[in-house]
Amino acid sequence: MRHSYRAARVSAEPLPIAVLVSGEGTNLQALLDRVHGGAARIVAVASSRRDARGLQRARAAGVAAEAFERSAYPGRAERDDALAGWLLERGARLVVLAGYMELLGEAFLERFPDGVVNVHPSLLPAFPGLAAVEQALAYGVRVFGVTVHYVDGGMDTGPVILQGAVELPGAREPSEVMAAIRPIEHDLLVTAVELAAAGRLRPDPANPRRIAIVEADG
Repeated sequence: MRHSYRAARVSAEPLPIAVLVSGEGTNLQALLDRVHGGAARIVAVASSRRDARGLQRARAAGVAAEAFERSAYPGRAERDDALAGWLLERGARLVVLAGYMELLGEAFLERFPDGVVNVHPSLLPAFPGLAAVEQALAYGVRVFGVTVHYVDGGMDTGPVILQGAVELPGAREPSEVMAAIRPIEHDLLVTAVELAAAGRLRPDPANPRRIAIVEADG
Protein backbone atom coordinates (compact mmCIF):
# COMPACT_ATOMS: atom_id res chain seq x y z
CA MET A 1 0.00 0.00 0.00
CA ARG A 2 1.39 3.35 -1.01
CA HIS A 3 1.46 5.86 1.83
CA SER A 4 0.70 9.53 1.33
CA TYR A 5 0.28 10.44 5.00
CA ARG A 6 -1.71 13.48 4.08
CA ALA A 7 -4.99 14.51 5.64
CA ALA A 8 -5.70 17.23 3.13
CA ARG A 9 -8.63 19.54 3.56
CA VAL A 10 -10.84 19.61 0.51
CA SER A 11 -12.77 22.64 1.69
CA ALA A 12 -12.74 25.33 4.31
CA GLU A 13 -14.77 23.08 6.60
CA PRO A 14 -13.05 21.70 9.72
CA LEU A 15 -11.51 18.26 9.34
CA PRO A 16 -13.82 15.66 10.95
CA ILE A 17 -11.82 13.59 13.41
CA ALA A 18 -12.46 10.75 15.84
CA VAL A 19 -10.58 10.33 19.10
CA LEU A 20 -9.97 6.98 20.81
CA VAL A 21 -9.31 6.89 24.54
CA SER A 22 -8.97 4.36 27.34
CA GLY A 23 -8.78 6.43 30.50
CA GLU A 24 -8.82 9.95 31.87
CA GLY A 25 -8.89 11.66 28.49
CA THR A 26 -6.66 14.68 29.17
CA ASN A 27 -5.36 14.62 25.58
CA LEU A 28 -8.95 14.52 24.39
CA GLN A 29 -9.74 17.52 26.57
CA ALA A 30 -6.85 19.44 25.02
CA LEU A 31 -8.29 18.72 21.57
CA LEU A 32 -11.78 19.73 22.69
CA ASP A 33 -10.47 22.97 24.15
CA ARG A 34 -8.02 23.97 21.44
CA VAL A 35 -8.99 22.34 18.13
CA HIS A 36 -12.67 21.34 18.20
CA GLY A 37 -14.69 23.79 16.17
CA GLY A 38 -11.57 25.34 14.67
CA ALA A 39 -9.22 23.50 12.33
CA ALA A 40 -10.96 20.24 13.16
CA ARG A 41 -14.29 19.00 14.46
CA ILE A 42 -14.44 16.00 16.78
CA VAL A 43 -17.33 13.93 15.47
CA ALA A 44 -16.88 10.83 17.63
CA VAL A 45 -15.08 9.58 20.72
CA ALA A 46 -14.72 5.86 21.37
CA SER A 47 -13.17 4.01 24.28
CA SER A 48 -11.92 0.54 25.05
CA ARG A 49 -13.45 0.91 28.53
CA ARG A 50 -17.00 1.82 29.44
CA ASP A 51 -15.85 3.57 32.62
CA ALA A 52 -13.27 5.78 30.88
CA ARG A 53 -13.62 9.41 31.95
CA GLY A 54 -12.85 10.43 28.40
CA LEU A 55 -16.37 9.35 27.42
CA GLN A 56 -17.80 11.73 30.02
CA ARG A 57 -15.67 14.56 28.67
CA ALA A 58 -16.95 13.90 25.15
CA ARG A 59 -20.60 13.78 26.17
CA ALA A 60 -20.22 16.97 28.19
CA ALA A 61 -19.02 18.64 24.98
CA GLY A 62 -21.94 17.27 22.98
CA VAL A 63 -19.81 14.77 21.05
CA ALA A 64 -21.07 11.27 20.24
CA ALA A 65 -19.35 8.80 22.56
CA GLU A 66 -19.43 5.02 22.82
CA ALA A 67 -17.49 2.16 24.40
CA PHE A 68 -16.21 -0.78 22.36
CA GLU A 69 -14.96 -3.26 24.93
CA ARG A 70 -13.22 -6.33 23.58
CA SER A 71 -15.22 -8.57 25.92
CA ALA A 72 -18.39 -7.61 24.05
CA TYR A 73 -17.13 -9.16 20.79
CA PRO A 74 -15.94 -12.63 19.73
CA GLY A 75 -12.48 -11.22 19.02
CA ARG A 76 -10.43 -8.17 18.21
CA ALA A 77 -11.26 -8.30 14.51
CA GLU A 78 -14.97 -8.06 15.21
CA ARG A 79 -14.40 -5.25 17.69
CA ASP A 80 -12.27 -3.36 15.18
CA ASP A 81 -14.89 -3.81 12.47
CA ALA A 82 -17.68 -2.46 14.67
CA LEU A 83 -15.51 0.43 15.85
CA ALA A 84 -14.43 1.43 12.35
CA GLY A 85 -17.99 1.25 11.07
CA TRP A 86 -19.24 3.49 13.87
CA LEU A 87 -16.52 6.07 13.25
CA LEU A 88 -17.12 6.09 9.49
CA GLU A 89 -20.86 6.51 9.99
CA ARG A 90 -20.06 9.74 11.81
CA GLY A 91 -17.86 10.96 8.99
CA ALA A 92 -14.43 10.70 10.63
CA ARG A 93 -11.52 11.19 8.23
CA LEU A 94 -8.69 11.21 10.78
CA VAL A 95 -8.50 8.95 13.84
CA VAL A 96 -6.46 10.15 16.81
CA LEU A 97 -5.29 7.62 19.40
CA ALA A 98 -5.08 9.68 22.58
CA GLY A 99 -4.14 7.28 25.35
CA TYR A 100 -5.84 4.35 23.61
CA MET A 101 -4.48 1.17 25.17
CA GLU A 102 -5.54 -1.37 22.55
CA LEU A 103 -3.94 -2.55 19.33
CA LEU A 104 -5.78 -1.94 16.08
CA GLY A 105 -5.51 -4.53 13.34
CA GLU A 106 -4.59 -4.05 9.69
CA ALA A 107 -8.24 -4.26 8.64
CA PHE A 108 -9.05 -1.22 10.77
CA LEU A 109 -6.07 0.75 9.41
CA GLU A 110 -7.08 -0.08 5.84
CA ARG A 111 -10.44 1.60 6.42
CA PHE A 112 -8.60 4.80 7.37
CA PRO A 113 -5.64 4.73 4.95
CA ASP A 114 -2.84 6.98 6.17
CA GLY A 115 -5.36 8.44 8.56
CA VAL A 116 -4.54 7.20 12.08
CA VAL A 117 -2.16 9.05 14.41
CA ASN A 118 -0.97 8.17 17.89
CA VAL A 119 0.66 10.01 20.78
CA HIS A 120 3.28 7.92 22.61
CA PRO A 121 5.08 8.84 25.86
CA SER A 122 8.65 8.29 24.70
CA LEU A 123 11.10 9.46 22.07
CA LEU A 124 10.52 6.68 19.57
CA PRO A 125 12.06 4.40 18.50
CA ALA A 126 13.11 4.13 22.15
CA PHE A 127 10.69 2.39 24.51
CA PRO A 128 7.78 1.36 22.26
CA GLY A 129 4.71 -0.44 23.52
CA LEU A 130 3.15 -0.43 26.96
CA ALA A 131 4.69 1.12 30.08
CA ALA A 132 7.03 3.34 28.06
CA VAL A 133 7.76 5.66 30.97
CA GLU A 134 8.49 2.73 33.26
CA GLN A 135 10.81 1.30 30.61
CA ALA A 136 12.66 4.60 30.36
CA LEU A 137 13.04 4.91 34.12
CA ALA A 138 14.35 1.35 34.38
CA TYR A 139 16.89 2.10 31.64
CA GLY A 140 18.08 5.14 33.54
CA VAL A 141 17.51 7.84 30.93
CA ARG A 142 17.68 11.49 31.91
CA VAL A 143 15.69 12.88 28.99
CA PHE A 144 12.05 11.90 28.52
CA GLY A 145 9.78 12.77 25.68
CA VAL A 146 6.71 12.40 23.52
CA THR A 147 6.23 11.29 19.92
CA VAL A 148 3.24 11.87 17.67
CA HIS A 149 3.37 9.46 14.75
CA TYR A 150 1.28 7.85 12.08
CA VAL A 151 0.13 4.34 12.89
CA ASP A 152 1.13 1.41 10.71
CA GLY A 153 0.96 -2.33 11.27
CA GLY A 154 3.86 -2.41 13.76
CA MET A 155 4.22 -1.56 17.42
CA ASP A 156 4.76 2.24 17.46
CA THR A 157 6.72 2.00 14.21
CA GLY A 158 4.88 4.50 12.00
CA PRO A 159 6.54 7.64 10.58
CA VAL A 160 7.30 10.35 13.12
CA ILE A 161 5.33 13.62 12.84
CA LEU A 162 6.47 15.57 15.91
CA GLN A 163 8.60 15.00 19.00
CA GLY A 164 9.31 16.94 22.17
CA ALA A 165 11.51 16.31 25.18
CA VAL A 166 12.27 17.44 28.70
CA GLU A 167 15.32 16.81 30.89
CA LEU A 168 14.46 15.14 34.19
CA PRO A 169 17.79 13.92 35.58
CA GLY A 170 16.39 13.24 39.03
CA ALA A 171 13.12 11.55 38.05
CA ARG A 172 12.34 8.36 39.93
CA GLU A 173 8.58 7.82 39.65
CA PRO A 174 6.35 7.40 36.56
CA SER A 175 3.88 9.92 37.96
CA GLU A 176 6.63 12.55 38.12
CA VAL A 177 7.57 11.95 34.50
CA MET A 178 3.98 11.92 33.29
CA ALA A 179 3.26 15.23 35.01
CA ALA A 180 6.21 16.77 33.16
CA ILE A 181 5.47 15.36 29.72
CA ARG A 182 1.67 15.71 29.73
CA PRO A 183 1.75 19.37 28.60
CA ILE A 184 4.10 18.31 25.80
CA GLU A 185 1.63 15.62 24.77
CA HIS A 186 -1.17 18.16 24.63
CA ASP A 187 0.81 20.70 22.61
CA LEU A 188 2.19 18.20 20.10
CA LEU A 189 -1.12 16.44 19.56
CA VAL A 190 -2.97 19.71 18.99
CA THR A 191 -0.29 20.89 16.57
CA ALA A 192 -0.27 17.59 14.67
CA VAL A 193 -4.04 17.68 14.19
CA GLU A 194 -3.89 21.28 13.01
CA LEU A 195 -1.15 20.41 10.51
CA ALA A 196 -3.08 17.39 9.26
CA ALA A 197 -6.23 19.47 8.90
CA ALA A 198 -4.29 22.02 6.85
CA GLY A 199 -2.88 19.31 4.58
CA ARG A 200 0.67 20.21 5.56
CA LEU A 201 2.01 16.72 6.30
CA ARG A 202 3.97 14.87 3.61
CA PRO A 203 6.44 11.98 3.57
CA ASP A 204 9.99 13.26 3.87
CA PRO A 205 11.63 12.40 0.50
CA ALA A 206 14.97 12.01 2.26
CA ASN A 207 13.70 9.67 4.96
CA PRO A 208 10.51 7.55 4.82
CA ARG A 209 10.61 7.19 8.61
CA ARG A 210 9.85 10.88 9.04
CA ILE A 211 7.01 13.20 8.05
CA ALA A 212 7.85 16.58 6.57
CA ILE A 213 5.89 19.71 7.39
CA VAL A 214 5.36 21.83 4.30
CA GLU A 215 4.54 25.50 4.03
CA ALA A 216 0.90 26.48 4.22
CA ASP A 217 0.73 27.07 0.48
CA GLY A 218 2.77 23.95 -0.32
